[in-house]
Amino acid sequence: MENNIFELTTEQLKSIATSLQEKIREGLREDGKEIRCLPTYINPNSDVVNGKVLVLDLGGTNFRATVIEFVGGKPKVHPGTKDNFEKIMKDPEGRDRDELYGKMASLIGSLNLEGVNAIGYCFSYPCESTLDGDAKLLYWTKGVTVRGLIDQPVGKTLMEYLNRNLKGCNFTSIKVINDTVASLFAGLTDKEAQAHIGLIVGTGTNMAPFYPSGKIRKLNPDYRQTGLIPINLESGNFYPPFLTVIDDKIDKYSDNQGGQRFEKAISGMYLGRIIEYLFSCDEFEDKFDAEKLTRIMSYPDMYKDKYVLAACQVYERSARLVAASLAGLIVDIIESYDNPVKIVRLTAEGSLFWSEDQKGLKHVKFKSYKCQVLDMLYALLDAFGHGDVTIRVEKTPNANLIGSAIAALS
Repeated sequence: MENNIFELTTEQLKSIATSLQEKIREGLREDGKEIRCLPTYINPNSDVVNGKVLVLDLGGTNFRATVIEFVGGKPKVHPGTKDNFEKIMKDPEGRDRDELYGKMASLIGSLNLEGVNAIGYCFSYPCESTLDGDAKLLYWTKGVTVRGLIDQPVGKTLMEYLNRNLKGCNFTSIKVINDTVASLFAGLTDKEAQAHIGLIVGTGTNMAPFYPSGKIRKLNPDYRQTGLIPINLESGNFYPPFLTVIDDKIDKYSDNQGGQRFEKAISGMYLGRIIEYLFSCDEFEDKFDAEKLTRIMSYPDMYKDKYVLAACQVYERSARLVAASLAGLIVDIIESYDNPVKIVRLTAEGSLFWSEDQKGLKHVKFKSYKCQVLDMLYALLDAFGHGDVTIRVEKTPNANLIGSAIAALS
């Protein structure tokens, strides 16, 4: 591994950024493109003063439910409930949606729902937003298979189930967004920024910005909202140039061959697999993920030098690819907005993005993922002639929940 096959030059990263920018523009014009650019038909009210909503968050396999109450413009997150749904959502045979809904209802029913009739639902899978604020599931990702939900309104079907099966409940509205758009909405508290981006780099990856309605040719003509429209890019499906033969092997033996190539190169779900393929004759523990990858770098004295070197190379490439994707998006935003963009608020979520040296044995510490992303991002923005742009990176506690509550009250 002394010959680093994962190394990317600044010029290569610029090419990746430019490629993403071109594919975003294609996705804003037409459906079915590599970067889907899915409009979310919700105009977020960033000035919510008072309100009380049930908020649901269905991620990779974990489900959370809680009540959020806005009082004087500040959100209060009430005690909630959480459970792992892996046995239902990743059953190879595929479970029925009512089994999923039944388990969700049993947790929701344990909450105090007095005075609650609106639901904000963070549903972290590729969906097409509908004009009523609901969303239709396009396809499952992350190894999930639940029957009866693809091409169906995931919000309406769940709300009807809850109203039928939870005594005393009378929910009247539900708004569905994914985790990336929820992060985007949660960042709207930054009033000084001229542009906002929601970013996820964890088990999977995605980005969500706002685009002017005039730049979205495929926008539903019946949607009357003008100005900035939230866009779920589904950028994990980006197929960047300069991938390696190892990336091709990861894709060949994946359950969605040909798709999510960017995600397979950078996300926590796949980084461990890259290491496993590099050293195919060696034995690794089950579920070798990004957390275990950072552990190798944090405790190098406990691992073979070749593992430590490879872990650092794969980790660095992931961060640089994320920086390139952000650079391409930010440059496109700057060129699309009528007003100057000097401050970009980046609300970032995901365990990989916030991973860092675990401060174990004494050694030369590696630079945190966030710092690697920002260093490369600033270098790329400077190379594109936008070195005066400031990036504000924030980790917002309960971003998924707060963003979904804002959607429900919009």
